[in-house]
Amino acid sequence: MRAPVLAANWKMNVGAREAAAFMRTFLARYEPHPDRTIVIFPPALSLCAVVDALRARPDVLVGVQNIYWEASGAFTGENSAPLARDAGARLVLVGHSERRHVFGEADCDVARKCAAAAAASLTPVLCVGETMEDRERGATDDIVREQLRAGVQDLTHLQMATMVVAYEPVWAIGTGHTARPEDAAAVHATIRTALRERLGSDAAQIPILYGGSVNEGNAAALLDMGEVDGLLVGGASLDAERWARIALT
Repeated sequence: MRAPVLAANWKMNVGAREAAAFMRTFLARYEPHPDRTIVIFPPALSLCAVVDALRARPDVLVGVQNIYWEASGAFTGENSAPLARDAGARLVLVGHSERRHVFGEADCDVARKCAAAAAASLTPVLCVGETMEDRERGATDDIVREQLRAGVQDLTHLQMATMVVAYEPVWAIGTGHTARPEDAAAVHATIRTALRERLGSDAAQIPILYGGSVNEGNAAALLDMGEVDGLLVGGASLDAERWARIALT
């Protein structure tokens, strides 16, 4: 059994002062649980506030929501994997649907970011998922397989074996529409098969998370599905008490 990974993606919300207050409330309600991994993905400007709040709580990890693939240089406004690692991040979201569909990131960009993350000893959380149009034309499996294939093309076997994958159907993100647990599990099984084709038995250790309008009302049902190894939570993670309830699911 893979230990569940429960991750909060705050997106472009929660400033540094609010983040410090959030963490005080959350940590007061969430005792360390060695049977799961908790991750917070704050916006970049709030990262240090979250890292500072967790100095006595190494059981909660911190990640960044995005990186650029160059290690350093004249790239105003961007953050690199080495800078994120130095600031205290241990994971990075790569290929999130909002990066793909709002900012126009292509599969080749996602591949370079995954490789840059792995080279800097950050764990890439590769996000894959289909639009409603893709689903209606029966292309879900092909889409997630291709996004996965493209995203990991520059990773070594070992780097790929230590990554995380998140399935987040585009049509479910921030819409209130969640994939039925059995539908999510079916896509997760497709992803697991694709990983196994590349990695063999090492694919069994890669957590596959579900993201898309997750809340405290549906978290348990999603986690009860055999292939769902964790959750990537957006809006419901912005309230410390709600997030604590989900983290304790």
